[in-house]
Amino acid sequence: MDPYDYPRRWEADVVLSDGGTVHLRPIVPSDADALLAFHGRLSERTRYFRYFGPYPRIPEKDLRRFSTVDHHDRVAFVAMLGDDIIAVGRYERLPGGDSAEVAFVVEDAHQSRGLGSILLEHLAAAARERGLAGFEAEVLAENAQMVRVFRDAGYQVSREFDEGVLHLEFAVDQTDASVAVARAREQRAEARSVHNLLHPRSIAVIGASTDPTKIGYAVFSNLLAADFAGPVFPVNAEHPSVRGVRAYPSVLDIPDPVDLAVVAVPAAGVDEVMDACLAKGVKALVVVSSGFGETGPDGRGAERRLVDEARAHGMRVVGPNALGVVNLDPAVRLNATLAPTLPGPGRTGFFCQSGALGTAILADAAARGLGLSTFVSAGNRADVSGNDLLQYWETDPNTDVVLLYLESFGNPRKFARLARRLGRGKPIVAVKSGRNAVLPALAATGVAVDDASVQALFEQAGVIRVESIAQLFDTALLLAHQPLPDGERVAVVGNSTAIGVLAADTALAQGMRLAGDPVDVGAQAGPDAFAAAVAAELGRADVDSLIVVFVPPLAIPGTAYAAALREAAVGARKPIVSTFLAAEGIPASLAVPGPDGAPGKGSIPSYPSPERAVLALSRATNYARWRTTPRGEFTRPEVDRDAALAIVARALEDSGGTEVELPDEQVLALLAAYGIGVMPFRVVSDAAAAVGAASSLGLPVVMKTASRQYRRRSDLVGVRLDLTTEDGIRNAYAELREVSGVDEVYVQRMAPKGTSCSIALQDDPSFGTLVSFGLAGLISDLLGDRAYRALPLTDADAAALVRAPKAAPLLAGYGGGEPADLDALAELVLRVAALAEDVPEVRGLELEPILASPAGAYATSGRVTVGPPPSRHDTGPRRLRDLSTRV
Repeated sequence: MDPYDYPRRWEADVVLSDGGTVHLRPIVPSDADALLAFHGRLSERTRYFRYFGPYPRIPEKDLRRFSTVDHHDRVAFVAMLGDDIIAVGRYERLPGGDSAEVAFVVEDAHQSRGLGSILLEHLAAAARERGLAGFEAEVLAENAQMVRVFRDAGYQVSREFDEGVLHLEFAVDQTDASVAVARAREQRAEARSVHNLLHPRSIAVIGASTDPTKIGYAVFSNLLAADFAGPVFPVNAEHPSVRGVRAYPSVLDIPDPVDLAVVAVPAAGVDEVMDACLAKGVKALVVVSSGFGETGPDGRGAERRLVDEARAHGMRVVGPNALGVVNLDPAVRLNATLAPTLPGPGRTGFFCQSGALGTAILADAAARGLGLSTFVSAGNRADVSGNDLLQYWETDPNTDVVLLYLESFGNPRKFARLARRLGRGKPIVAVKSGRNAVLPALAATGVAVDDASVQALFEQAGVIRVESIAQLFDTALLLAHQPLPDGERVAVVGNSTAIGVLAADTALAQGMRLAGDPVDVGAQAGPDAFAAAVAAELGRADVDSLIVVFVPPLAIPGTAYAAALREAAVGARKPIVSTFLAAEGIPASLAVPGPDGAPGKGSIPSYPSPERAVLALSRATNYARWRTTPRGEFTRPEVDRDAALAIVARALEDSGGTEVELPDEQVLALLAAYGIGVMPFRVVSDAAAAVGAASSLGLPVVMKTASRQYRRRSDLVGVRLDLTTEDGIRNAYAELREVSGVDEVYVQRMAPKGTSCSIALQDDPSFGTLVSFGLAGLISDLLGDRAYRALPLTDADAAALVRAPKAAPLLAGYGGGEPADLDALAELVLRVAALAEDVPEVRGLELEPILASPAGAYATSGRVTVGPPPSRHDTGPRRLRDLSTRV
């Protein structure tokens, strides 16, 4: 086999445990010199651990063997940092079996960075792809670090000890434990890479300008104005100083280390800047320059080169075309952005793609009194994305609430996984723009996602979706300063009956329950009476949250009422929203100062109208309900996966690998492999055969024309139900033959009468596959009344899915009908989801109609389309988003 011909999908950029990056790829013969140099940098101890002897140099014969592999039975990966190999991992198939011997070695200077674990993950994935089932390894017992790599990988490892050598064996199939271990390491590594970005010890501004109209002037001035905790080095080849600070012609001329470089030079000059940053050993880049992916194909090529070079040399990149990054931690004081106005410090993290909108967002947050912990505007999002920030905020002790302004998704499936995990501890509020139009530059950095899919993604992950920036801040103010409600019962207190009724009406419209009539203290009530009414409602056991609506009287200053409200709320542990003095945000009179003087926990947010106050409260209430809902378990029904794979493989072989709809017999066999039964049927071509089929199936039967043109019509012109006699069957055949002009009809045993439903798989280019559920029929189709969930599904997801459509109450006995067996429907959903997970070649599936009744859920028809499997987002070994897959 050609030693240069390896699967390009095996290449990957990966984040190490210290936040740095390397490029991983299969070895090729031209790596021989770099491999020799790598070996020469290894210490005697490392060589001894790897080769069980001194092995001071690699003989020519071994060098050829090590650098020339077939990428099948002999596979080797190298980890590249720039042009240097810093780690090698390899496996070699053992004779006569499906196991391989695995080994790897890491350069001394790069040990303890997680390279061994990453190499093991990627080697195991390659081995599975090549049909191997297990790995074996010989490790010196004193090589504790290597033993730990195998022990902590999440595989079931068996060990034997013989004369100082450990013999290890384990299966390479992914397990729940190995996936959990890999994802925990991914979270720590990606969080660390963002931590490095937001906690630099020194910063260089490349392109710092003396011209106030230039972006290099703005970003450098903002860093100085924020009083960054470390040194800031301006880089300007034309001036000896910028704003009184000594400037350097190049980043290479700076005498001290540089952690973060802010790049503000024209796009044409970035390649030269990159070379200098790579040579300097800069850890992260923030590129505020424009002229990259947003300009077209040439710009996207330059953007890709920028990120490829940065990752290959261990750096992460924010941008290009970014507004910048902010960390308001008093110990950091970082404002590496173009924004002149910042809010105060707080406990809310904000990720925004749009640079232009980011400036307005920061100013709006400052005006409303919403403090931030950190802020990242990623621009074209060529590298660092919202997913990276979710990883960071999950374990950031300074962030309690996460805000997202998203214009596109890079890896939606990963977003769903991360958001679902983070949302259990910290609320996520998101605006997703681009429902109907997406800018070309954003389309180049993400994947198209149908809005129904976005809604399903957010609902499943517990993300609070809002429609505008104003709603984003309305919700954030409440979440940042008030506790979550324990339930849906709400009280209203105010000094205006009309406004109180308006608030109560809005609460009812949002699905909340009133704990009683709105309390009106009267327009002439003083602060003490007002506070007493508030305290009384907060003290009630049947009140979960409080809405305060207040119009100030003329005789007494409003600040007196504000002080009374604030004192009455102390220690209440129930959320309060207000429409107070027509103020917006956190007015000083309702603020509870935090340690730094900014509004802290217990501050009461005020909204210009009661409707906005109640909407914010309803979102917090829905989120609190989601957070307390059991997560469910990832249960696996009993299935025959091998049989399903064999059916699909035969179908694709017969079709030449192109997408094809399966015939009935293959559909039945595939569904049966996953325990999904279809009511028995026969296909006949004349009346006599129809009578015979009905007799063998058992009466009553249903007859359906084989013409799809008529079978799904709402008027049932192509269907005849509840046939119990021979004459009826003959007449039905004649009628169906006359209607459709097709001889073939289906004769099927009647299922118990029930509500007609549909379960389907939808092939989404972003998620891979979505499972949908809805009631079948014309009205549901017209109104789009379907619910969606992204794989994988827990048992709780399946139970929620069959209850999610607006028409679902019909299944629970609405209108006096008998309740259907919802557990049977949920079980059917789980089996369909398992099929989609196990057999990605299933590109489309529809079970319709399913008759749901007290007796169970009975599928009467199924259609399945198979084809080449799509890209499985967020599966396989850890890797950064592959830029080469973007359009």
